[in-house]
Amino acid sequence: MTGMLKTSRIASVVAGATLALLGLAGAASAQETTHLKLHHFLGPKAPAQTAMLEPWAERIEKASNGRVDIEIFPAMSLGGRPPELIRQARDGVVDIVWTVNGYTAGLFPRSEVFELPFIHTNDPVATNLAMRDMFDAYLAEEYGGVKVLFSHVHAGQAIHMVDEEVRKPDDMKGKQIRIPTRTGAWVVEALGASPVSMPVPDLPQALSRKVVDGAFIPWEIIPALKLQDLTDYQVEGHEKTRFGTTTFQVSMNQAKWDSLPEDIQQIFLDNSGEDWSREVGEIWRSIDDNGIKIAVDAGNNHITLTQEETQAFQAALEPVVDRWIEEVKAKGIDGRALVDAARAAIAKHAKGM
Repeated sequence: MTGMLKTSRIASVVAGATLALLGLAGAASAQETTHLKLHHFLGPKAPAQTAMLEPWAERIEKASNGRVDIEIFPAMSLGGRPPELIRQARDGVVDIVWTVNGYTAGLFPRSEVFELPFIHTNDPVATNLAMRDMFDAYLAEEYGGVKVLFSHVHAGQAIHMVDEEVRKPDDMKGKQIRIPTRTGAWVVEALGASPVSMPVPDLPQALSRKVVDGAFIPWEIIPALKLQDLTDYQVEGHEKTRFGTTTFQVSMNQAKWDSLPEDIQQIFLDNSGEDWSREVGEIWRSIDDNGIKIAVDAGNNHITLTQEETQAFQAALEPVVDRWIEEVKAKGIDGRALVDAARAAIAKHAKGM
C-alpha cells in the first residue's frame, strides 16, 4: 500500500511539474517577439523614414510591449528596384513595404483617381482621410495579397526646373520632364512636354546631366536629393495648389498579417487609423514646407502662380481627368463615379479642417 501511495505521489508531482512547464511555455510563447522587415526605396535620412515610418514603427513596438520588432530597410537594401516592392510584399519576400502605387502602372487603377490633377489640390490631410473613407467601398479589391495598413499622399506634384521659368502651360512645351506615374505622364503630355519615367533615386543624375529639363515632384524631397543644387526654379499654383499627387501604401503580406495574434493585429490597426492618417498628412505638409525653405535659402526662385495663371493650368489639364475616365472604363470601372466621390470626400474633409 505504501509503495502505491509513493507511486501515486510521484505521478502527481510529475504531472504538476509538466503542467507548470506547459504553462511557462505558453506564457513564453505569448511573449515571443515577432520580427518584421519593412522595405522601402528612399534613403535612411529621407523624411519619409525619419518623420513617418520610424515613429509609426516605434509606436507599434511600444504598444506591443516588445512583442513586435519592426526593422526598416531603406534604399532597396534587401534587393530589387522600387517597382518590385509590391510584389515583394505579396510574395512574402519582405513583411511590410512602403511604396508608390504608380511604380506599377495600371495595378491600382481605382486609387489613381486621387493622383489626377485638381482632384487633390493642396491639402494632404483631406486627401488622406478621403482615401480612408473610400477604401472599403471603392478601392480594396485591387489590393489582393496584402493587408493595407494605411494609404497616403504627399503634398502634391510641383514643378522643378533646371534653368527655365514656368508661368503658363506653353512654357512647358517641348521640355523633357520627369514624372512618377502614368497619370503624371498624361499631365506632362497635356502641357506639350515629353514625360520621362524614373524612380526618385535616379532623378539627381538625370537633372545634372540635363537628361530632363525638370521634374514633377513635391518640395519635401529637395533636401534628400539636394535638388536646391540642381535646379533654379520651384513652381506651384495659387494657395499651394499642385498638379496632381502620388498615392502611397504601407502594406503587410497578407499571410503574415493572418498569422499575427488578434491583439497584435489590433495594435497595428489602432496605430494606423484615422488619427494617424490625419497626422501623416500634417507630417507631409510640414516636411514639404521645410523643403521649399531649403531651396529658397539656397537662392532658388520660388514661383507661386496667380489665381488666373493657376486656372490656365487647370483648363489645360482637365482633359487628363476625361482621359482617365475613358481609360478605366475598359476595365469595367466607373471612373466618373470615382472622380465625383473623391472630390466630394476631399471637400468634406477640407471643410472640416
